[in-house]
Amino acid sequence: MTGESPLRIANPHLMCTRETDTSSWNPKVVRFLDYWHSLKPEEGLPGRQHFDPLDIPDLMPRVWMLDVLRQPLRYRYRLAGTKVVEALQREVTGRMFEEVHSHMYDTEETIGRLLESVQHGVPTYRKGNVIAIDKKEHMTIENCVVPMARDGLLVDLIIGISVLYLHDGREV
Repeated sequence: MTGESPLRIANPHLMCTRETDTSSWNPKVVRFLDYWHSLKPEEGLPGRQHFDPLDIPDLMPRVWMLDVLRQPLRYRYRLAGTKVVEALQREVTGRMFEEVHSHMYDTEETIGRLLESVQHGVPTYRKGNVIAIDKKEHMTIENCVVPMARDGLLVDLIIGISVLYLHDGREV
C-alpha cells in the first residue's frame, strides 16, 4: 500500500470543474473539456442538441459517445470516431459497452467512473494504463468524459475523448 486512500485506488480519475488545473493535459483533451464548458448553461447540463461536431472537427476522430440506458443502467455506443475504431480494431457504433469491453465491464475503475458521471453530472479526467483495450498494456491513455442531458438534468449521454500514447510517449 502506498498510502493512497482506497477511493483513489478504486477510482483513479479526477472530477473536473472550471477551476481544474489542465496545464499538464494534452491540448486536445483540454480543448474538448473547454468546449463542453462553453456549451454548459448556467444551470444544469448541456444536451446533445448543443453539441455540434463541426465546432471541433479535428477532435472528432478521438471522440466517442455512449447512450445511457436505464432499467437496468447500461451504455451503448452511439458513435466511435475513426481513431477509437482503429484502437479497438473494430467498429463499435450501436454495440453495448459490456459487449465491447467484456474484459473490464465489471471493474469499479471503469463502471464506477461512468456511474459517477451519470449520477453526479460531472466531467472526469484520467491518464494511466489502457484498460479498455485488450492486450494494450504497453500503452497509456489520456481521456476526458463529460455528461450530457437533453433536459438539462437527467444524464442520457456520455461523450468522451481519448488520446493514446505508445510506450515511448508518442501519440497514436
